[in-house]
Amino acid sequence: MGARMSSCCRRSYTDEGFVNGGGPQNSTWRLYSYKELHVATNGFSEQHKLGEGGFGTVYWGKTNDGHQIAVKKLKTITSKAEMEFAVEVEILGRVRHKNLLALRGYCVGVNQRLIVYDYMPNLSLLSHLHGQFAREMQLDWKKRMNVIIGSAQGLLYLHHEVAPHIIHRDIKAGNVLLDSNFEPLVADFGFAKLIPEGVSHMTTRVKGTLGYLAPEYAMWGKVSEGCDVYSFGILLLEIVTGRKPIERLPGGIKRTITEWADPFIAADQLPNLVDPRLRDDFDERELRRILHAAARCVQSEPDRRPTMRKVLSILQGTAAAADPVKNKRLADASADHDESCAAGQNVSPGVIRIQSVKYGEELMAMDDDGEVVGEEDPEFSRSRSDGASAYGVFGAIEVQRARHGFGEQQQQQVVNRRGALRA
Repeated sequence: MGARMSSCCRRSYTDEGFVNGGGPQNSTWRLYSYKELHVATNGFSEQHKLGEGGFGTVYWGKTNDGHQIAVKKLKTITSKAEMEFAVEVEILGRVRHKNLLALRGYCVGVNQRLIVYDYMPNLSLLSHLHGQFAREMQLDWKKRMNVIIGSAQGLLYLHHEVAPHIIHRDIKAGNVLLDSNFEPLVADFGFAKLIPEGVSHMTTRVKGTLGYLAPEYAMWGKVSEGCDVYSFGILLLEIVTGRKPIERLPGGIKRTITEWADPFIAADQLPNLVDPRLRDDFDERELRRILHAAARCVQSEPDRRPTMRKVLSILQGTAAAADPVKNKRLADASADHDESCAAGQNVSPGVIRIQSVKYGEELMAMDDDGEVVGEEDPEFSRSRSDGASAYGVFGAIEVQRARHGFGEQQQQQVVNRRGALRA
């Protein structure tokens, strides 16, 4: 497996002069020594830990030239962990887009596998919607719209502009990182798939986060670009509403965000869907575009979902279906037109009904507290937002933002925060 991993990654490793196309610091990636990263992270100390996932732990660090980094360190060198490492480095070596987290460097030792990224000062979208920064409400409507457009542009690049095309397979709030200006960067390509030209879909083992998984992928392992589109639709609803993809109701009942949202769309009560923390400060036309795009993305049948190119055009208001006042029916194509006619009765103008399906009971059971399927061979991660089992780059973030490094006082604040979180 080790030789296989090296062969897989060599194409990226030897691509001298790779440039991060528009990331936080336009810099070439390079090889790091284990000693360099050990010093930068203070010996991979607990105080510097940013998150923990299926195969690795992520640490905050600071290089000797003063640059802040995030270092993903594999826990154990198993065949599956090496494969995730190989895939992530392979993908990161290919992508060059301002809205995709790029490779800063890596380290390969006898018993060590580490990937180095730029550190994102505003952490993840997850931390602002549901995590430790949710109460601060830094994500106003303008920032949320910017996150939506930027994330869509990053996905469009993966699906349509890089060859071979890339399916991410784990689009979620925890994998959308935010730089110092709240510009979004889609991250964590450990589950990604390269799709050869002319191939529409593949069948594979299911990996990802319950709540975001497209039904055909969750049930049958059928992966295509439409799986990312579905996940992005869930993410759109999450950004607008501030609700989790799966929520618990009294009595242990679980409800998906699509089940919750559809009645409001059907009753033309779209403002009721908006995160109350925004205090009605939003653009109604943009809201209708987002909800229209989301509803199309989460259609239960993959063929009814738009491409990311069309999704972006709807969000930006350039598609025929983007004007919610003048276009009550979709005019992009005859198939879309028929769909909207059938599904658009008693629906808000410009927004179609959400035709999503419920997960089966067995899948929903995987969302239970304390249950993660296969620690050594994770099939799903839970959709909970406490980060306990998130597989994102900055999954379970408990540390404060470290803009100027860690002093004794800051380390004590981290210890205090950890104690409060455990309590």
